[in-house]
Amino acid sequence: MPAPRTLAELEADVARDLALIAHPRMEWLQPKTCGGRPVLDVLIVGAGQCGVVTGFALLREKVRNVLVIDRAEAGREGPWLTYARMPNLRSWKDQSGPDLGVPSLTYQAWHEAQFGTAAWEALRLIPKELWNDYLLWLRRVTGVPVRNGVEARRIEPARTDDGLPCLRVETSAGAMFARKVVLATGQEDAGRWWMPEFVASLPSALRAHSADPVDFAALRGKVVAVLGAGASAFDNAATALEHGAAEVHLFCRRAEPQLVQPYRWLTFGGFLQNIHAVPDEWRWRFMAHVLGLREAFPQDTWDRCARHANFRMHVGRAWTGAQVQDGRVVLDTARGPFAADFLMCGTGVRMDYASVPTLAAFHDNIARWSDRYAPPEGERDERLGEFPYLAPDYAFEERVAGTTPWIRDIHLFGIATSLSFGPAGSSINAMVYAVPRLAQGIIRGLFEADLPRLWEDYRRYDVKIAEIDPRRLAAE
Repeated sequence: MPAPRTLAELEADVARDLALIAHPRMEWLQPKTCGGRPVLDVLIVGAGQCGVVTGFALLREKVRNVLVIDRAEAGREGPWLTYARMPNLRSWKDQSGPDLGVPSLTYQAWHEAQFGTAAWEALRLIPKELWNDYLLWLRRVTGVPVRNGVEARRIEPARTDDGLPCLRVETSAGAMFARKVVLATGQEDAGRWWMPEFVASLPSALRAHSADPVDFAALRGKVVAVLGAGASAFDNAATALEHGAAEVHLFCRRAEPQLVQPYRWLTFGGFLQNIHAVPDEWRWRFMAHVLGLREAFPQDTWDRCARHANFRMHVGRAWTGAQVQDGRVVLDTARGPFAADFLMCGTGVRMDYASVPTLAAFHDNIARWSDRYAPPEGERDERLGEFPYLAPDYAFEERVAGTTPWIRDIHLFGIATSLSFGPAGSSINAMVYAVPRLAQGIIRGLFEADLPRLWEDYRRYDVKIAEIDPRRLAAE
């Protein structure tokens, strides 16, 4: 079947496809209030790909009283136009996910409608700006409601006016109430961007994390030192080189850089669909090994740096300290001091529940993996033990049962789900399995809480589907 020639034609196909698969069509939820104020069925925090696609999945199941909020301005949700400093996505171009199995909603369908089939066939990797445009288009054509410029803060328990549990979410736009909350905030969902304390304590003009806003033009003619040998560290090193840095030195603590990307092996249906359901020992074994490695950098990423003669990679040379001397930073390293004008850390995220505003009210009662599973001696990792131990529907579990039972209605859907669910919280290639699993878990909770009301509705149901002639009834 030929691809639509225009975006308008594709959008007509989308509307038809969604109409064809709209069964069952019956609306089954009823509005709730709390103190006379409206209560959402689901509030989703984060309007990046995870949040929007979760909203789409819920709308398909007739959960329509949904709102997605994001602190970013419209069009700049997620990393694609902010701290993602690679030119292209690293996923294969034909990987689907946000479409949830609807062919007319795939990236390929959108790209072909925009630029033609020949352009798709010539494409190697998806430019990040086009991926951002695609996600904004998908949000529009699926009708997911989003409010930008709204930051979620403290979450506390509440009750609807008819007695059901709900949640009060303090936001920059005032309090919002919801029966379920999804935290789809990506990398920062349960922690903070981390760098060594001796770097964090330096003046901010001399250092940055790879996720920070950086004035790369100001690095022209400067010596830049980058900590880390994962893909994001290389992306920032390359960006500094492309903006005219005099030298860029990338430091890897390992004797050899990570060149194998284990996530490539994990990308098959059996793993993505089922890793969350296997015994803890296997979940830990697989994911602790993956998370213990840095994300490997692909050939394009290496070439982007290596084409510059003023780039050097130092292996087996960890940073152990830093001091400011004459306006520069002198690093202590495993092989002696090194002086630089500016430091960048591609050191990722650490779990730190207390630092996340939405988790602050219950941060000390979130069940960790270290609370539920003790790995054998050779597999222990204190850092990974801090990851949240999540329920099968991505909800938080209590460290001490009965202390904060209401957190069972808060569902996490970002990078911190990795130990519980594998690469099925924020990765594009797992969305087709992960989002329906999350949505069904949310719907199950809403359904179970509504059982008394649904039973009464059922008992009152009296819509006749036929008319009969009473004269044809014979009384025995």
